[in-house]
Amino acid sequence: MKIEEFIKEVNNLGISLTKDQLNKLNQFYDLLIEWNQKINLTRITLKEDVYLKHFYDSLTIFKVINLYEVETLCDIGTGAGFPGLLLKIVFPNLKITLIDSLQKRVNYLNELISKLSLENIVAYHVRGEDYARLNYEKFDIVTARAVSNLELLSEICIPLAKVNGYFIAMKANADEELNSSKDIIKKVNGDIEKVEKFLLPIENSVRTLILIKKLAPTNRKYPRPINKIKK
Repeated sequence: MKIEEFIKEVNNLGISLTKDQLNKLNQFYDLLIEWNQKINLTRITLKEDVYLKHFYDSLTIFKVINLYEVETLCDIGTGAGFPGLLLKIVFPNLKITLIDSLQKRVNYLNELISKLSLENIVAYHVRGEDYARLNYEKFDIVTARAVSNLELLSEICIPLAKVNGYFIAMKANADEELNSSKDIIKKVNGDIEKVEKFLLPIENSVRTLILIKKLAPTNRKYPRPINKIKK
């Protein structure tokens, strides 16, 4: 995806990017590639692929939620900063918390935050399930992109969302995961409000956004001691 194509497709989502934001995205790419030589962040390194499969893909969350009207967001298993750090650049109104279980990735995220002069964004080195136990009902939106299975993620992420807030899972094809996750979503007081399935431009690969609303306060037995989530 060339820059011109990226701008066009982002506009089609309903998002307008400033020159400063485009410059920050370019810096983001350069730092991602620099750090990728030190630690394993992504197998996707060509600029056109990063803009399509990481930058644009992260922004598709706008299909199901107007982030201009959101205050707080938590990104579980953020990895190289997708979608959380990318969303901070494009939606500066957001107060963002990035969660990752690997200290090296958190060091990388902190350098990006510093070099891009981003405010109201923090990165924590902690397992998602451990963070969730201490932060029930703290965020308007909780996200997780390309992290573990929906059943496990729901048990971790829904408790973090405020009542009437949302957990948004960003997946590829998630039909089987949806079917197997309905019981646990209900147990943690979630309700699947919308499933947005679409094709990524150019390569036409399947993407799925699962919008889950938090209906009631968290039952304190969740999240249970569970296996470590994987990025």
